[in-house]
Amino acid sequence: MKKILYAILALTAAIAIWQMDSVPKLSQKIVVVYVSEDQVFSEPVLKDFEKETGITVKAVYDTEESKSTGSMNRLIAEKNNPQADVYWANEPIRAEVLKQRGIAAPYASLEARDIPSVFKDPEGYWTGFSARARVFVVNDRVKEKPKTILAYIDPRWKGKSVIANPLFGTTTSEIAALFTIWGDERAKAFMEKLKQNDVALSTSNGESADFVAAGQYDFSLVDSDDAVNRSRQGKPVTMVYPDQGAKEPGCFIVPNTVMLIKGAPHPEHAKKLIDYLLSPKTERKLAFADCAQIPLHPSVQIPPELKPIDAIKVMEVDYAAVAKKMVEIQAFLKNWTGL
Repeated sequence: MKKILYAILALTAAIAIWQMDSVPKLSQKIVVVYVSEDQVFSEPVLKDFEKETGITVKAVYDTEESKSTGSMNRLIAEKNNPQADVYWANEPIRAEVLKQRGIAAPYASLEARDIPSVFKDPEGYWTGFSARARVFVVNDRVKEKPKTILAYIDPRWKGKSVIANPLFGTTTSEIAALFTIWGDERAKAFMEKLKQNDVALSTSNGESADFVAAGQYDFSLVDSDDAVNRSRQGKPVTMVYPDQGAKEPGCFIVPNTVMLIKGAPHPEHAKKLIDYLLSPKTERKLAFADCAQIPLHPSVQIPPELKPIDAIKVMEVDYAAVAKKMVEIQAFLKNWTGL
């Protein structure tokens, strides 16, 4: 009898030890986030979240070599065994791709109530915050500044403008957006006229901004943080929000986006992180950081170099349609660039 009792006690103890070692991840104060926003800007925000909530953040950042696509591809590969809880993207296009592939889960954060609907997935699969605007950076020697993207094909600026390679980054997104609002025929004609007007190609928005700051070209279409940073460095440049006229399409806006991963190991902590990222407090931090991002909450204070989102005529696009079009025009863009 004693042997049986000892055996039962030993088995009970073994089960208890096994249960302690097998505590499901759901009970741990951990959240795993994949991040394509630059680490230098995103990491301080995530550290603040840890301090304020006591939830440990395990962040996986994209490298420069795999910018924006590394996290997306990893999430696709892990679809049947999700390791991440949250995806913080530096633009909405790849978030839309993940939604279409069934990798996201819907979550409508109350913190996003004041964010304009154009920057939110209508089904709640991703939400935008802290945006960059696609603006002109113009050398100060240019007296009459370009006001519309059509300046790129105006003969008065022949050979005097530069644009980042449209196969990469936010330039690809904006070109795809123009295809969705203009139609394929007009957009392709615009691209051909860029060549005819001797528009130079750079490797990145940052390089374009540097060329303009150095006086090599009169203007370029870049992200607003590129323009703000050159201005803060004392470079002779001015930032212009394009296409603000009544009959013009408006300025293309590239928000950060955040999404909940389907099957997230720590869903409740994931939702807390999403709420934190979408809060006005986080938007203010990113507005005053060197990334100089534009808050999508209209009431958030901003630095003097930026316009509030409600003072900008925004290009109204369907980001899902832009994501689809970006895939469709890849062959055209490769042929256009000669790659």
